[in-house]
Amino acid sequence: MSARYRAPRGTFDVLPAEAEQRSRVLRAAEELFSRAGYGRIETPAFEETDLFRRGVGEATDIVMKEMFSFEDQGGRELTLRPEGTAPICRAYVEHGMHKLPQPVKLWYAGPYFRHERPQAGRFRQFNQIGSEAIGSDSPLVDAESIALLDELLRTLGVPGVRLRLGSLGSPEARAAYREELRAYLRKHEGELAPAVRQRIDLNPMRAFDSDDEATREVMAQAPTMLERLEGEDAEHFEEVRRLLDRAGVAYELDPTLVRGLDYYTRTVFEFTCDRLGAQSGVGGGGRYDGLVAELGGPETPGVGWAAGIERILLALGEEPEVPGLDVFVAAAPNQRERALAAVMELRRAGFRADLDLAGRSLKGQMKQANRAGAARTVILDEDGGAQLRDMDSGEQREIALGGLVEELSR
Repeated sequence: MSARYRAPRGTFDVLPAEAEQRSRVLRAAEELFSRAGYGRIETPAFEETDLFRRGVGEATDIVMKEMFSFEDQGGRELTLRPEGTAPICRAYVEHGMHKLPQPVKLWYAGPYFRHERPQAGRFRQFNQIGSEAIGSDSPLVDAESIALLDELLRTLGVPGVRLRLGSLGSPEARAAYREELRAYLRKHEGELAPAVRQRIDLNPMRAFDSDDEATREVMAQAPTMLERLEGEDAEHFEEVRRLLDRAGVAYELDPTLVRGLDYYTRTVFEFTCDRLGAQSGVGGGGRYDGLVAELGGPETPGVGWAAGIERILLALGEEPEVPGLDVFVAAAPNQRERALAAVMELRRAGFRADLDLAGRSLKGQMKQANRAGAARTVILDEDGGAQLRDMDSGEQREIALGGLVEELSR
């Protein structure tokens, strides 16, 4: 017996019913971004590994443990993209987008890759929708970006959504805060989880994300960046809050919110859904004013976010469903050519139309029309006549095949 193959661990197949759900999410996103003046951008599925080392950060879990990296035939070190912001900033620099009117507003959708422990809503290949607004340090950009994700989740009907809002301040302010936090962590080093102890020097702020109960107790008393905000950082954050209040976007201040990427500055945010349990994040992002310069471009501020399509669908909790046909064309054996011509005419006119492709009898074709959820069926009999049947009521009447589109459009 030949081997049976399965999708690799942490990946999944998208079947037609699930594909329709995903299409609904993408259609909602495209409509929203179009109204807001965002243009779609697509970047390669793999990039030079150093792009993520420099952009995402050497001390992040993504770079340290989760990237799928490989060497190509030319000896170049490449990585399947684990996130979308660094590649888009690379494209911004490479294509001279700083010469365009600023900010440049972009959105994207596609697959991303991280070597994580597979669980509900978390996969090694996953799909995201995201936005980036590059080229302005105005709090208006932060507020608009957050409001866009809020509106997308509301449009899709995701239940129980909460917005957590925080600020990491400027790199200079955060550097001073990190030293304070390191001193606090060293004071309580014996109470911390081993993984947290190992990262006190590299990335002390990630201690706030620890699931270890003893570590969480220590971090409950730790100093926070929000408490240390001052000057322009504090003014920026207050303005973002005022703008969100005016826009009617509800939020909760979260001084422990740090996100998992090193490029964030000032505003950070995350939308969570209670229905998702421990892995409650649906989407989030923040400001990254130093990333473009870190990748070789000019000093350029930016704000962006990403939302997981699988997370959104899990939060919605809907059963996958393939939409039914508008019309099925059933035909006697000698009328199959006419059936195909009729179906093609209907499809060109915008109808969801189909016909039998497996040589079924007329009775079998009517059963197939029912299974396909057809609202109506056109029946072509052996004598060349045409009948139109309403599949709900069972009513049937004769029609002229030459005026089929007009008949069905009434």
